[in-house]
Amino acid sequence: MRARKPPSGSSSAGNPGTPARQRRGKGYLILFFLAALLAVDAVFGDKGLFALRRARREHDEVALGLIRARQENARLREEVQRLYEPAVVEEIARRELGLIKPGEILFIVKDAPQSSVPSR
Repeated sequence: MRARKPPSGSSSAGNPGTPARQRRGKGYLILFFLAALLAVDAVFGDKGLFALRRARREHDEVALGLIRARQENARLREEVQRLYEPAVVEEIARRELGLIKPGEILFIVKDAPQSSVPSR
């Protein structure tokens, strides 16, 4: 019995130097390159990991600014409510404008100048 030789087209996959094997190697190389490109884009791209971290950091900063603005807004609302009280308005008028009520007497006390002669 003699061993039969397979047709030339069917055994090309078993030979490492055949065109089919080379095409498969190029296909794997292209697939690896595309996977590497996707991985780099996932980390460094516009919507990648670093962009996501930067967006989260900006979000946290804006959220903190919003909290501070709301606290300041609440403080200013309380101050406005206090300004409707007559006693507060009177205190501000006396302190900042120097106003007095009718019938009150204003005393202005000045410090006496120090003499240049020392006392004994």
